[in-house]
Amino acid sequence: MTLRQAQGQPERDQHECRRLTDGELVERVRAGHTAAFGELVERHRGAVYRAALAALRDPAEAEDVTQDALVLAFRKIGQFRGEASVRTWMVTIGWRLALSRRRNPVHRLRQMISSESPDAGTSSASTPSIESRMIDRERLLRARREIGKLSAKLRDALLLAAAGDLTQEEIAAALQIPAATFRWRVMEARRRLKERLE
Repeated sequence: MTLRQAQGQPERDQHECRRLTDGELVERVRAGHTAAFGELVERHRGAVYRAALAALRDPAEAEDVTQDALVLAFRKIGQFRGEASVRTWMVTIGWRLALSRRRNPVHRLRQMISSESPDAGTSSASTPSIESRMIDRERLLRARREIGKLSAKLRDALLLAAAGDLTQEEIAAALQIPAATFRWRVMEARRRLKERLE
């Protein structure tokens, strides 16, 4: 193989990986093709991050957990049995790592400190009045406090549902509960929040 052929190989591998299914990519990773795992990361990293963010509510910590989850998924790819989709499997790894971090006393202390300080993420593009910003900030802090008071089962279901792009079946698999139970938990969490916030 010439140098020119070798330089074109990673690009060809990457292009080829884009056409493969997740299951085919897993088989390639098991055979030693790391570019195949890169494609899995490209496809599912966002879902893993959003699940971690739902659990931790801190972008930096969610990013750390996402990196740890992806490394762990790569190491444990041989243990993937295909009972769930690759995406669900990776999200479940991220979710469990995030829950483990959430139980950590250091994380709890950070959450208490950050929930006391208002968010600095307001945009100056359409600057609302000081009064409306104060009201919005107070509503957000109150909603966060009320979500924090929910039982862990209700809170986790609600936060994962709000995270965005996971299906009900994927979330139920990550939580290891039936989909109907997940739907009930989300409805119950919303009902309780509505009662408390009205």
